[in-house]
Amino acid sequence: MSRADTVDDRNRTPAPTPEPASTSVRTANWTWTFGLLRSELLTTFRRWRTLALLGVLAAVPVLVGIAVKIETSDGSSGGPGGGGGGGEGPAFISQVTNNGLFLVFTALAVTLPFFLPMAIGVIAGDSIAGEANAGTLRYLLVAPAGRTRLLLAKYATVMIFCLVATLVVAVSALTVGALLFPLGDLTTISGTRIGFGDGLLRALLIALVVAASLTGVAALGLFVSTLTSSGIAAMATTVGLLITVQILDQIPQLHALQPYFFSHHWLSFADLMREPVYWDDLEKNLGLQALYAAVFGSAAWARFTTRDITA
Repeated sequence: MSRADTVDDRNRTPAPTPEPASTSVRTANWTWTFGLLRSELLTTFRRWRTLALLGVLAAVPVLVGIAVKIETSDGSSGGPGGGGGGGEGPAFISQVTNNGLFLVFTALAVTLPFFLPMAIGVIAGDSIAGEANAGTLRYLLVAPAGRTRLLLAKYATVMIFCLVATLVVAVSALTVGALLFPLGDLTTISGTRIGFGDGLLRALLIALVVAASLTGVAALGLFVSTLTSSGIAAMATTVGLLITVQILDQIPQLHALQPYFFSHHWLSFADLMREPVYWDDLEKNLGLQALYAAVFGSAAWARFTTRDITA
């Protein structure tokens, strides 16, 4: 070997160490997963059905605010009971005329028993069954993400819709409340005064709790969606189950079972407007939602990963 070749070898830049195959595969899988989630979000929120549901949810606080304004135009109180109510959300309506921020709490209390769960049931029920009915489910499963990641992307999309739907109600109510009623310091249902900034913070926290209260419904709808190839049947079944549970939760003879219904502690978010905050029912609600999400999420995974996909 010549001296020139030796010098050239010393000055040559070392070749880069090849990236391990497992790392590149893992990166590709995560990239595909986030791409799949982004695609699911764009598809869901571009649908006219989704926009119509959000429009209905945004209209509820408008109707409630106008109704309270008309009802109290002669100076009368806007609802029963004053600031008490034992933690029941509708008691907030008596405070709306004094502070428009209470319209946020009232609107969430009005929409939570039916409107919000119905919207979640429609989106969750159609998540898998709708793809099967449209004939696109097989094409989605050809991608390297696999069934488990597709199911997780579907559930994450439904949960993001839960948050968006709840915030739509809250923002609409805050806007209408600011236009129709005065804003300022507010009185909690415990009788203490808090500042407007603290009230806004609690309103945001309540909206997050309401969104979290719908995780059980989202998992139930996703499970129902894996049982059929008809999107309409899945949506109708999910909404029907919601209505049935709501009815059963009002029958006194079933008081022993009612604490285990996913809707039983929904209005516990009102305890965030106490001073100090009562956490017992809030913790029961969130724990119950986590249990429902785990049970029906696992059932959806077991069904979907073993299902024979023909469409």
